[in-house]
Amino acid sequence: MKEKILATVIAVTAVNGFFSTNMFKKYNNMYKDQIVHLTLANDRLITELAEFKKYGVNVDVTMYQPDRIQCDDTPDITADGTRIRIHKASEYKFVALSRNLLKRWGGPFDYGDFILIKDAGHKDGVYQVRDTMNPKWVNVVDILESKGVEPYKFTNAHIFKLPWVSTEKG
Repeated sequence: MKEKILATVIAVTAVNGFFSTNMFKKYNNMYKDQIVHLTLANDRLITELAEFKKYGVNVDVTMYQPDRIQCDDTPDITADGTRIRIHKASEYKFVALSRNLLKRWGGPFDYGDFILIKDAGHKDGVYQVRDTMNPKWVNVVDILESKGVEPYKFTNAHIFKLPWVSTEKG
């Protein structure tokens, strides 16, 4: 009796092994082109990411002030919910990014990320992403400034995500 059960288990295992092996061979052949395509696409994206980390994102740097004309009805609250003191706006070193640069719209930066701005004259430095710009702007960084700061604009500046501070959960 035990021998029949053992023989049945061995036979079932062998048949399963045969069909599984053939099934995996068929799937491998069926998906081979897709695997090659995805591998090449992944390699291309890795190269692009290395370029991004090396050269940053080319942007224009401008400024904004927390008032109802330049913001919304709550100029003391940034897009991520941070409350600010309007008279101390310049002290925070907060920035608003154009939507194409923010993760929720497919960009590389998220609220809370620290960025380095370079090639923006006296405004070079480290800032924190806290706000969002109007949808009409593309590749623009707006630095939060207090009232009375003279307007400025820098073209062909570069921003880099600073890797030493992570806001990702995990």
